[in-house]
Amino acid sequence: MEARRAAELAARNSYGRLVAYLAAKTRDVAAAEDALGDAFLSALKTWEESGVPKNPEAWLLVTARNRLIDAGRRSQVRDKVLILNTFKHNGLGFSTEPSLEFVTFPDDRLKLLFICAHPAIDSAIHTALMLQTVLGLNAAQIASAFLVAPATMSQRLVRAKTKIRDAGIAFELPEEKDLSTRLAAVLEAIYAAYTNAWETVDGRDPRHRGLAEEAIWLARLCVQLMPQEPEARGLLALMLYCESRRDARRNANGAYVPLLQQDTNLWSQTAIAEAERELTQAATFNQLGRFQLEAAIQSLHAQRAIAQPVNWQALALLYEGLIQLSPTLGALVSHAAAIAEAQGLEYGLTRLDAIPMESIKSYQPYWALKAHLLKQSGLEAESQQAYIRAIGLTEDSTIREFLLNKSKPK
Repeated sequence: MEARRAAELAARNSYGRLVAYLAAKTRDVAAAEDALGDAFLSALKTWEESGVPKNPEAWLLVTARNRLIDAGRRSQVRDKVLILNTFKHNGLGFSTEPSLEFVTFPDDRLKLLFICAHPAIDSAIHTALMLQTVLGLNAAQIASAFLVAPATMSQRLVRAKTKIRDAGIAFELPEEKDLSTRLAAVLEAIYAAYTNAWETVDGRDPRHRGLAEEAIWLARLCVQLMPQEPEARGLLALMLYCESRRDARRNANGAYVPLLQQDTNLWSQTAIAEAERELTQAATFNQLGRFQLEAAIQSLHAQRAIAQPVNWQALALLYEGLIQLSPTLGALVSHAAAIAEAQGLEYGLTRLDAIPMESIKSYQPYWALKAHLLKQSGLEAESQQAYIRAIGLTEDSTIREFLLNKSKPK
């Protein structure tokens, strides 16, 4: 059990860093992933028999490197052998325990994010590719986020990795003039990773907490790399606002607590203050973008922490601006919620009904909000039908329990 726990911890904390380093050396993302997968399998057996090494990440790295070298030799591809021979002599060629204890390796995750956003790769797969190779999500998780079949997503990812290998795309940060053109895709992937972690609130899987922290760390790196890019600061601010409320999302019994019912004393004032600074700095560039607007929306909610009520009219206006830039389902549904608070239930329901039915058939937040507004309007039968739909689409057990309780007749 100790070996499995150590391997799971290493995967949670270092998978993306290990893949990025190996891929940077071999210029073959798929081969790096395969070698690392073999290394993890080997670790489960070896660590169970001989104990967990003092530096599990370095053990995995050296084992994966050896797999790559062996594969390169078997393939008899001259260029690959030359690359791997260089890899072998780069200071990580030790296989004994004392040497591995102090081995360190650079973090190439940000570099790999920008490589995955290369213009030679289909832009439609940029975010999915980053989510898998750098942030460790599997094809099924990514397919669910993109509403496609897992097999279809797997095929697209394989084609993208083959493109990186066959096109000889350089494993280095692009020139400064090209950074901005790739930044949007990078920020989108970081936010998608954070959202994937944030949407699970039951707390049973520590992987989700680690993924959220990694996403915030990568956003910080983007700000450091490109301090004049307001959207990088906007994304960092957005995630910090959300993260400030993490401890308030469940009560002492583990039950889900929606935003408007959260105890603001549990919100992190440190995170909110940092988010405010980043958002204020982003505004000085006078280049409004999606993430800045989303952060501004969260800033309005944060005002509750200083005993100010939510300004629903201002919130509705911010959502209108967001819809102009990025008309996502989430923005449309949230806009309807703000309208319901600012102008009345009937207006909120009208906004919801204006969203095309085809797009919201499987979108749980739509049905949860509709159920709530219908119940508040006294339409119990219609509300029950919407609650049944929302509960059926809910995967998180704590949210499902919350909706079940809300659906009970008054």
